[in-house]
Amino acid sequence: EVQLQASGGGLVQAGGSLTLSCAVSGFRFDDYGFGWFRQAPGKEREGISGISGSDGTTYYAGSAKGRFTISSDNAKNTVSLQMNNLEPDDTGVYYCAAVSLVFFEKTWLERRYDGMAYWGKGTQVTVSS
Repeated sequence: EVQLQASGGGLVQAGGSLTLSCAVSGFRFDDYGFGWFRQAPGKEREGISGISGSDGTTYYAGSAKGRFTISSDNAKNTVSLQMNNLEPDDTGVYYCAAVSLVFFEKTWLERRYDGMAYWGKGTQVTVSS
């Protein structure tokens, strides 16, 4: 059974930090790229950051650069997102998702996420001002 289980969300004050984790199972980790996405209230879901499960290549959206760090642990089949200096605009439900490595680079360079193969349930992040 394919599973992407996100955890680590919570309530934090502006300027604080959180680390999200995504536990992956049910498919071969290094055949896929992974991403973190955010859906804020009343807004469309947006891509935050992506990482290749094969070679660790990373991509970041503009809002995440310099504040967020994505990483993966191939031995544990997990993908993490370290978020620092959080802002109220970072509030939303965070999802992890997987895309075949065949489409990984194109997905993140073109910011088109309709080809993601698997999605996990989200974890809520709330940043108070």
